[in-house]
Amino acid sequence: MTQAQIHYHLSRFNTSASKLSQCPEDNGAEVAFAGRSNAGKSSALNALTNAKLARTSKTPGRTQLINFFDTNVEDVRLVDLPGYGYAKVPIAMKEHWQKHLDDYLQSRDCLRGVVLMVDVRHPLKEFDQMMIDWCQSAQMPLHILLTKADKLKRGPAQNTLLQLSRTLDVKNDPLITIQLFSALKKTGVDQLRERLSNLLLAEEG
Repeated sequence: MTQAQIHYHLSRFNTSASKLSQCPEDNGAEVAFAGRSNAGKSSALNALTNAKLARTSKTPGRTQLINFFDTNVEDVRLVDLPGYGYAKVPIAMKEHWQKHLDDYLQSRDCLRGVVLMVDVRHPLKEFDQMMIDWCQSAQMPLHILLTKADKLKRGPAQNTLLQLSRTLDVKNDPLITIQLFSALKKTGVDQLRERLSNLLLAEEG
């Protein structure tokens, strides 16, 4: 698998799942994209693949299923997890999403890492911290995208990046990486592709 090269623009939709049993077979490698409903997750996926792969909406929280996308490399997938916390949906539906999210994160052997979308203007809300804590306890590689970087000037954006790096002590935790990202300006897309390829094509230890 290490000889392969992922061409993200060739990614295509595979299936949607509302529960774990509907997910594709648990083999190969996949990286999951997570984030609060208004953190720009769909926009990031579309910038990564240079396609309208994920549905964007002016109403946050439209991703209600786990969506799987195949890359050009066999059994290597990108996964779009349900947005969290913003959608105007019944409590029972939110609880269903939450249980499904937990089932997926804890049960997928082929999961190689999580990309967490965090709005650079509003870092580390409750869900963000929850995902970081889970990844750390599970020893799961975590790549944090500080999204919407175009909304801040370069100085304040860099300051947020430095502060978060210090808070999470990334120098001493090789499983956590952080970068600035703007889907609008395509800032950080190449860096994201490189990190994803490292995670998805790594040989299992």
